[in-house]
Amino acid sequence: MIKSEWFYWLIGAIFLVMAVQMLRDSTNPKRYGTAAFWGLLGLGFIYATWVVQKQAPAEPLGVAVLVMAVLGGFGLTGKGERRTTTSEQRDESARKLGSKLFIPALTIPVVAVVCATVLKGQTIGGQVILEKGSETILGLGFGAVAALVVGMLILRERRVATPINEGRSLLEAMGWAMLLPQMLATLGSLFSTAGVGEQVGKITANVLPSGQTYVAVAVYCIGMAVFTFVMGNAFAAFPVMTAAIGWPVLIQGAGGDPHVVLAVGMLAGFCGTLTTPMAANFNIVPATLLELKDQYGPIKAQIPTAIPLLACNIVIMSIFAF
Repeated sequence: MIKSEWFYWLIGAIFLVMAVQMLRDSTNPKRYGTAAFWGLLGLGFIYATWVVQKQAPAEPLGVAVLVMAVLGGFGLTGKGERRTTTSEQRDESARKLGSKLFIPALTIPVVAVVCATVLKGQTIGGQVILEKGSETILGLGFGAVAALVVGMLILRERRVATPINEGRSLLEAMGWAMLLPQMLATLGSLFSTAGVGEQVGKITANVLPSGQTYVAVAVYCIGMAVFTFVMGNAFAAFPVMTAAIGWPVLIQGAGGDPHVVLAVGMLAGFCGTLTTPMAANFNIVPATLLELKDQYGPIKAQIPTAIPLLACNIVIMSIFAF
């Protein structure tokens, strides 16, 4: 059986190797903080296995997360000088390779789909090949490894150190913002466990006039956008707002079609994604990588789309869900 934990260990090991590289990079004025940040993350991927298996305490992971928050929040991480090709060399390489550059990127979803469908449930000697329930995540891991091999073959790159060095440069460029989606998703789970959705539902039930279905639709959609704006992740906002309004008010109370209510509700949340810096992987990281003068430029460009789209989602749910 191939277990998903093996890929988590691989990811952790890669982070640790990059942390060592960062520590030795004298061109990075904040190399110690940078190495500590990514090294703690790498250790967390490995140590968490024993936490899940109840063989180690979880408190060290919590301390590591707090230390990482301090390192990132107080600007103790940075980046060194990147040793790479010139823009002219990259342009020439892109012209020479053409559409072949898309092959590694397309390799990942193809391998992931094969693992999640064809290899799912397949056995050897009476034992399943892929860990049950983890076929998709294993497919993603296999796809990433396969894409790396394919990319190196296309580019005729023989040194494994090259993709590691490029990955390290990318980590340093994105910084702590790369982890913000995961942390915000965890925040959504905490909100759900703490019963925030139930409390919001009670408040909504007391405030909303009885029988005002379309007002409830607007509150649900706008609430999804607002909670997503705060959390930076529509998947984190979804359980909170659905437990508060979507399921009890719109589906059970008003008899709405669950498929329409839940699908359009998620789309309404994505409208909030377009307008918040908390969705760092969508809005802040691209601006950083592209070295835009205004890091909030993508958000400013997306707001004129987000607001009308939210209004359209309210109308679509009102028409097709009831």
